[in-house]
Amino acid sequence: MTDYTFTFMGTAAGCGVPSFFCDCPACEEARNNPKLARGDCGAMVRKISNNGVQSSLAIDTPPDARHQLLREGIKQVDEILFTHCHFDHIGGLGEYEYLVQLKRAGEKLPIYASPEALQGIVGEFHYMDYCLDFHSLEPFDSHIFDGVKYTALPVTHAPGTYGYLIETNNTRLFYASDTGPLPPETAERIHGVDILAMDATFWKRNWNPNDHHSIQECIAEGFSLDAKKIYLTHMCMHYDEPITYAQLIEYLKQYDGRVEPAMDGLTISI
Repeated sequence: MTDYTFTFMGTAAGCGVPSFFCDCPACEEARNNPKLARGDCGAMVRKISNNGVQSSLAIDTPPDARHQLLREGIKQVDEILFTHCHFDHIGGLGEYEYLVQLKRAGEKLPIYASPEALQGIVGEFHYMDYCLDFHSLEPFDSHIFDGVKYTALPVTHAPGTYGYLIETNNTRLFYASDTGPLPPETAERIHGVDILAMDATFWKRNWNPNDHHSIQECIAEGFSLDAKKIYLTHMCMHYDEPITYAQLIEYLKQYDGRVEPAMDGLTISI
């Protein structure tokens, strides 16, 4: 039997929860209960069989990638897709250098991203050019890896930012950790998805509506897309008004389980 899983490696906006500089109720709640802590956004798709994990594909390499990989017991990553080249999504790429040297016996690690994102990654990690195999994805390009189809769909964030439509034989999942309102063609492509995992940075007031969603806006757009299940991710929990996890769960009860906050380490079958 073969199955695919999708794991939220991290579910926070760039400053994480708790933030080292913040003592708001949400950060204090996470300090008191480490299960509520959130690292920077990333995801992992794994192929699982009766013999164990067959392959792993990472989406983004957040700065705390090593801790996330250790937490999930992941010892091998075969490919990496990048959503964009902001620090909170690429800062942990250096953790993979010795994977190539010591585990892959020098075989370069394939990475895929938009031309704009690749340019930023090469600029930041120029010293890793020898161990990375760069592949450019144009808007709406698809990449198939080990039975899963990944389609790069433009979103409204930094130039060259993608969300990924992830398709198996059983599930259509759209992952867009950083985005404002979706472009019309992207929205059309993902209408009716089984799972929508999307940017929900702000609580109530959205400081940056062209690049991010509030929790309320994420839910509203998810419903307009007829998504069957919505996971909130890229959450700050203290923009603009702090909200604790306990308060958020109470607020989401009105949606009868259709909307949930993603948690670091949450793994779902796809």
